[in-house]
Amino acid sequence: MLSVTQALKQRSSKRAYQNKSVPKEVQEKILEAAAQTPSGANMQPWITYAVSDEKVLKNIGDAIIAKMDAGIENEQFIQYYPLEWVNPYKKRRIVTGAGLYKLMEVDRKDNETRIEMWKDNFRWFGAKSVFFVFTDKANIDGAQGALIDCGAYMQSIMLAAQEFSVDSCPQGSTTEFGKVVADVLEVPDNLALLYSVVLGYADEEAKINNYKPQREPLEKSVTFI
Repeated sequence: MLSVTQALKQRSSKRAYQNKSVPKEVQEKILEAAAQTPSGANMQPWITYAVSDEKVLKNIGDAIIAKMDAGIENEQFIQYYPLEWVNPYKKRRIVTGAGLYKLMEVDRKDNETRIEMWKDNFRWFGAKSVFFVFTDKANIDGAQGALIDCGAYMQSIMLAAQEFSVDSCPQGSTTEFGKVVADVLEVPDNLALLYSVVLGYADEEAKINNYKPQREPLEKSVTFI
């Protein structure tokens, strides 16, 4: 069994999956483990829709891609990315994107191919299961604590998945089209989508799965006193 440290170091976001479903009992074990994530005042603010229905996933993806093709940039509940990118975060974003496109031999001026690659997010990279994580709108009305707790829940899902040899990819891309996801799933009006996590079994032959962005050394982000 993997240690927590091993799971953290070995995990990477996979963007191509085998045509193989994650059994429901495995999904349940992953979610049961993730449910142990700590949260402020034990709010447990996460509300998860674990979707493995192929038609439903296609309907969500098609609805988002239709919005993109219509020139709509987002229909979101929360603002995921900074409104103004500053360094060093801007540089890290650029370096990460450039590295991925270089691996896939996509020219930086080839916007058409880049857009198609982005749309693969909404084809779920070929995976058969996606966890869509919502919270009650009341939890984030003028407050951010639930966002922190649900972020921790995301990490718990992905680390628990590693134990069962299930690969994953967290998706901020669906955050930007959260209202579209909510509409297709017909969730209650009080819920806001925060993000999704793709789960499945990585296609080890796919070149894109070789990409793993570098992490900064501790001295860049940690101050010991």
